[in-house]
Amino acid sequence: MSDWSLVYEDFSPDRERVREALCTLGNGYFATRGSAPEAEADDIHYPGTYIAGGYNRLKTDIAGRVVENEDLVNFPNWLPLTFRPKGGRWFSLQAVDILSYRQELDLKHGLLFRRIRFKDSHGRRTTLTSRRFVHVGDHHLAGLETTITAENWSGPISIRSALDGRVLNAGVARYQALNSKHLEPHEARTINDDSMYLLLETNQSKLRVAEAARTQFFHEGSLIDIKRESTEEPGFIAQKCTTEITEGQALTVEKIVALHTSRDHAMSECGLAARVAMSRASRFSSLLATHSQRWERLWQRCDIVLDGSHRSQLILRLHIFHLLQTVSPNSIDLDVGVPARGWHGEAYRGHIFWDELFIFPFLNLRIPDITRSLLRYRYRRLEQARWNAQSAGFKGAMYPWQSGSDGREESQLLHLNPQSGRWTTDNSSLQRHVNAAIAYNAWQYYQVTGDWEFLSFSGAEMILEIARFYSSLTTYNPRQGRYEILGVMGPDEYHDRYPRAEAPGLNNNAYTNIMTVWVLCRALEVLDLLTSDSRRELRETLNISKDEIALWEDITHKMVVPFHEGTIISQFDGYDQLEELDWERYQKKYKNIQRLDRILEAEGDTPNRYKVSKQADVLMLFYLFSSDELRKLFRQLGYSFKYETIPHNIKYYLKRTSHGSSLSQVVHAWVAARSDREKAWMLFQESLHVDFLDSQSGTTAEGIHLGAMAGTVDLIQRAHTGLETRGEILYLNPCLPSELKRLSMFLYYRGHSLDLSITRQQLDVCSRTGRAPAIKVGFKNKRYRLKPGNTIRLEL
Repeated sequence: MSDWSLVYEDFSPDRERVREALCTLGNGYFATRGSAPEAEADDIHYPGTYIAGGYNRLKTDIAGRVVENEDLVNFPNWLPLTFRPKGGRWFSLQAVDILSYRQELDLKHGLLFRRIRFKDSHGRRTTLTSRRFVHVGDHHLAGLETTITAENWSGPISIRSALDGRVLNAGVARYQALNSKHLEPHEARTINDDSMYLLLETNQSKLRVAEAARTQFFHEGSLIDIKRESTEEPGFIAQKCTTEITEGQALTVEKIVALHTSRDHAMSECGLAARVAMSRASRFSSLLATHSQRWERLWQRCDIVLDGSHRSQLILRLHIFHLLQTVSPNSIDLDVGVPARGWHGEAYRGHIFWDELFIFPFLNLRIPDITRSLLRYRYRRLEQARWNAQSAGFKGAMYPWQSGSDGREESQLLHLNPQSGRWTTDNSSLQRHVNAAIAYNAWQYYQVTGDWEFLSFSGAEMILEIARFYSSLTTYNPRQGRYEILGVMGPDEYHDRYPRAEAPGLNNNAYTNIMTVWVLCRALEVLDLLTSDSRRELRETLNISKDEIALWEDITHKMVVPFHEGTIISQFDGYDQLEELDWERYQKKYKNIQRLDRILEAEGDTPNRYKVSKQADVLMLFYLFSSDELRKLFRQLGYSFKYETIPHNIKYYLKRTSHGSSLSQVVHAWVAARSDREKAWMLFQESLHVDFLDSQSGTTAEGIHLGAMAGTVDLIQRAHTGLETRGEILYLNPCLPSELKRLSMFLYYRGHSLDLSITRQQLDVCSRTGRAPAIKVGFKNKRYRLKPGNTIRLEL
């Protein structure tokens, strides 16, 4: 098996939906799941096409309440193409004897290939070969090539090509009780002998989507003129063609599709744009050549080469592939965020969470313009964030835990526990730490790029308004002489209230408190960095007074951080008073206890009673900051931060974590990378396989876990290279796992195109020829100046 190809050599109905998610093809503008062209939505298959930022809002009366949800819409399926010999059934893998099967996702070229030999009920043997792409260069185009070879038979064969807009949002079982019909048909018609067209509109957001398809037939490269019959109905159009095929003959069908929406640029009307784009499109082979060329260029910039682990190399490239299909250079001109589950399915309704924290580091050091565009998504919703804060009684800007089209809070009010079948209250919107993630992302982007314009015109304003929100979230406790934050949830998510408490929320979540201090420190630093004119203008615009700045400064020295057992940072006030869980009993009873919250609720219990975590909470601090940075923060607050603080906390919380989130192993692998490389590699391998083996409670079929995928890439990119970007210095401190002999990758840092090569003995940093000024590279206690065209070689 190549480390550039994901290959399946059997048809497995039980695994098909997972494979459809993993074999999704996309280009940052739209994505289509890897469903078979002949398949319709059923218990085995779930075709889905999703447009970046393509949301719609519906209401449902459920559990005695009217709930409103905004969903990523499943748009018309452009794939449908099937066939049948005379007297036979329309092709279905369940209705034939499969003689051989191979499906291959070619990561290097962004191509999905399938080859099947089968025998039907009449004894006819046929070979079916198909290739498809979603063009990464011309992002409105996609193509499907199907070749049918009659091995031992001759006769009439019918082929049906369609565009199907009758689709629903039905890809997540937990959402089945919710309204799912988002599309209203507008037009379905034949354009000419080989082309057809479909236009639909979302019923609330009024987003119009047009698809135009050209279906042509070829024998030995020559176009065949075939008579067609059209079927038109609301939301659906199909063309059926009949021709003769002889034994040994190969009939090739090319289907080229153009997709446009009413929000596209440089067009008059989306239906016209789709029809024009389809009519001008080249043949499949020509489009595939330009598509492959674009992928080659992306890989030159984004590949990470591992020497020593073939399987890890393949899965790492699979993760990079899906990152670049979700957000690509095509995303730069769009008003979209980066969804937690990619554009690969309907889980989490396509919403944007805090997963950017794990995704942006890869983009910052490869294609920072994409990060800038994704940060602009947040900036455009700054006014809504201000309204969110004001409505909740706070100042500044409060971003939502789940964001969609306009930046309001999209977190659901009720959550279905599939273990018990009960709807429970969802308090996850109390995760105010998402604001710290946004500020952190903006600051890290600036640290990597030195993009002064971004910081001056949007980044500073976001950071300052988030700082203002956090300062208004704090309460001064005169008894302690410290500030505290009450009524929030931390990243753990298992704990949303105290045992037997009626009101939700926890006090002094350590992660939230320390991140608040960090944000306020950065806000003060931003004010110092700005020019005097920019600082004056921004302070006047935001009405930031001297008293407010003084309050920020005071909080950064007097925020409370709870401790217990000496060096253990308490996850929140009262955490040490919770009960210990009998882990052995639950593992013996349920085997997989990743989702302890669902198990306990089904038993009439709650994780709020126990010292258990779904994922890293306190340990997120060790993920985001170096020991030196944390020591400085804690000392500033008047707390000691000893050498043993980090290992003690890792040991304490790791054994109390169920890894119920796909992000959990990523963070724990990171924090263990320096102290326990064997444990870190094991957790890294678990993270790699979350989607590859669908190990996260069977949820990959609903959409990949993009944050976890990006996290595994970043573990190699930064954790094992010791890469940090602070104070205009690129720090490196490699620590390769024993399983890797060499690590090679490209980085883009402050105008420098850098090639890194790391072995256990040597570190090479080569700056390609360019015009950027010299950069500083830090290694151990030394600083080196690196000019374009030069190389730094260091012995490890």
